[in-house]
Amino acid sequence: MPQWTVRGTFLVRRGDWQSFAKSCEAPSPDAAKERVLSQIGGCHGVPRTLIRIQTVTEAGA
Repeated sequence: MPQWTVRGTFLVRRGDWQSFAKSCEAPSPDAAKERVLSQIGGCHGVPRTLIRIQTVTEAGA
């Protein structure tokens, strides 16, 4: 399965956006995006509407 790197930002507290870069294995870029949304939402309690994904690139590409 390909390795993907997902980069973006999420709202930590009012007006404070935290940048992130997560790597994960997934069959497609959309699946990688969903996996990262789930991880950040679960770990930080952030709703998906407050997570902004900027790029999804294949690692090694």
